[in-house]
Order: sequence, then C-alpha cells, then structure tokens
Amino acid sequence: RGRHDAPLTLVEYGDFECPFCSRATGSIRDVHDHFGDDLRYVFRHLPLDHEHPHARVAAEASEAAAAQGRFWEMHDHLFAHSDALSRDEIYEHAARLGLDMDRFDEDLRVGRYRHRVEDDELDAETGDVSGTPTFYLGATGSDLLRHTGPFDAATLIRRLEEFGGSDPA
Repeated sequence: RGRHDAPLTLVEYGDFECPFCSRATGSIRDVHDHFGDDLRYVFRHLPLDHEHPHARVAAEASEAAAAQGRFWEMHDHLFAHSDALSRDEIYEHAARLGLDMDRFDEDLRVGRYRHRVEDDELDAETGDVSGTPTFYLGATGSDLLRHTGPFDAATLIRRLEEFGGSDPA
C-alpha cells in the first residue's frame, strides 16, 4: 500500500485470523494517514495453522483477489471479518467484493497462489519470525529493522520518524 518508492517502509507479517493482527489494522491505518505518500506498507503472510485453522485459505484468497486487482479490498475485508473465515464465508466475502467468482473458485481449488503464501512463510522462517503480528520498519532501500514492543500507531510513527520520516503537515 503506498508508493513503491516511498522513503519509508513498514512490513507486517500477519495472519488474517489473528486477533492481534486485526487490532493492528487500525494502527497501520493511522500510521499511513500520518505519513501519506511517504510510507509504503507491505503485508506478508504468516498463517499460524496450529492456532488459526482458516488463516491459510484466507491468505490464498487474498492472493486470488490480488490477481483481480483487489488485494487491499480483500485484506481489509478479511480483517474486518476475522471471525468469519470458513471457506464458505470467504466465498461470500469475495462475492461481496464483486470478484469474478469462477476465476476465484478455480484459483483456490487448484492452489494457484499457495506458493506465494509459502514464499512469505519461508522468508519469515529465515528471519526467525514465528508470531503475528511481526513488524519490520525503516528507510526504503536499506535494511529494515525488526520492531519489538508495542505496535500502537504512536509508537510506530515515532520509530519511523527516527528513519527520517517527518510529519507531512
């Protein structure tokens, strides 16, 4: 979300069924509102299958929506309905968003975007990320640093400002 060449980057490893990730969406929205075009937000999948049985299909569904140019709409919708992520409910969400349902169904049935989710999981494993949400932040184009501690908007804004971000007002 945001410009590819924005000066600041915030990466989240998340799980659509994780209640902490759902709560973080408000913080992320506030951080994005604060920095505007100076922030690039990247969402990476880390479905925690042992705790969240619907997270993997939700992740694949978001990627199927991305193939139709609707990733962020699906992302927001899934987090807004993180307590309703059964396969049938995900299909209902996709229909509400106006996705091509034949294409969406085929993409999920054949696992067309499974590799995309698995790639994010491998990256998380390489970075020793095992929980959600996990954030990395910093200046775009440089090594991002893992954020530890609270993930409220004020804390994330303060940390990003340390990398040269400033209040756009």
